[in-house]
Amino acid sequence: MTLLTILGPTASGKTALAASVAHAIGGEIISADSRQVYREMNIGTGKDYDDYIVEGRKIPFHLIDIAEPGSEYNIYLYQSDFLAAYQDICSRKRLPILCGGSGMYLEAILKGYRLTPAAPNHAYRQQLENKSDDELREIILSFKKPHNSTDFVSRERMIRAVEIGKQNAHVVPGSDTFPKIESKVFGIRLERAQTCNRIMQRLGIRLKNGMIEEVSSLLKKGLTPAQLKFYGLEYKYLVMYLENELSYDEMFRQLNIAIRQFAKRQMTWFRRMERSGLEIKWLDGSLSDEEKTNLVLKEFR
Repeated sequence: MTLLTILGPTASGKTALAASVAHAIGGEIISADSRQVYREMNIGTGKDYDDYIVEGRKIPFHLIDIAEPGSEYNIYLYQSDFLAAYQDICSRKRLPILCGGSGMYLEAILKGYRLTPAAPNHAYRQQLENKSDDELREIILSFKKPHNSTDFVSRERMIRAVEIGKQNAHVVPGSDTFPKIESKVFGIRLERAQTCNRIMQRLGIRLKNGMIEEVSSLLKKGLTPAQLKFYGLEYKYLVMYLENELSYDEMFRQLNIAIRQFAKRQMTWFRRMERSGLEIKWLDGSLSDEEKTNLVLKEFR
């Protein structure tokens, strides 16, 4: 195997596990998170930098903080950036560890989907504005290629997903222009109640640690509310709070529910990946990091 993959829903502890494994076998982490690519969007996207420090050693990571906030990074750019990071790590005789929860990013690498850049189509976007959220979801799910689970976190992202999906509707895996990369894939799975509890606790901590101030700072630097809402979840609801559209309590309640729904969609995505032929070795998320690390090492070596 030339790649190790660790995936899981939000708040499952996948980054800490990937760092622990990397420390044990001399690996470097390539992020598969569609929002952590953006600079200055740290707390809201869950960049837990401390997770990359194991026994005082900083584990190298890639594809985090590589795009400007407000820009539209996409799966096409991700594939190119992944290959550059992957080849660099391999050239130094280190093990690349793909880690994340963005389904399309993971699947585009593991299945070798080759996409073409999708230029903005403003006329088509105007047509889509007349459709309901349910209609947009149906269109996204009708495409034959995979779609990122984060495409559903805001209306703006759904419209962009339909726009991209229309252009790439005939993409198939196995293109000769994308190398076949063999990977052992591990997933972290928790009981639904455990996931919900972790999400609520983590949300409270991040709000206390400056997530509201982070969003306020981005607005002050010139990003528009619409731009931030495009990234969904934390950014959507915190903008609504800062714009006095929601009270603090209502913001917390709605955001907590939205993140729980997002985690559920991620697991649905991973199950679909299994049904399409990808083998995932599932780990009990309630185990300690040491126990999970030992299980990965036992299976991988």
